[in-house]
Amino acid sequence: MAEHATTEYAIADGNDYAEHEGTYVLFTALTKWGAIAVAVLLTLMWIFLL
Repeated sequence: MAEHATTEYAIADGNDYAEHEGTYVLFTALTKWGAIAVAVLLTLMWIFLL
């Protein structure tokens, strides 16, 4: 059977919470503005194409 040893990360030196939080903030901001842009686009299509 295969031996299951603990996982070793050669590159990771620890948890970079500041970078994680910055990435999360960027993701949520892009999601919010993307949803707003889609809503505006659908509204304009409804106005001009109906």
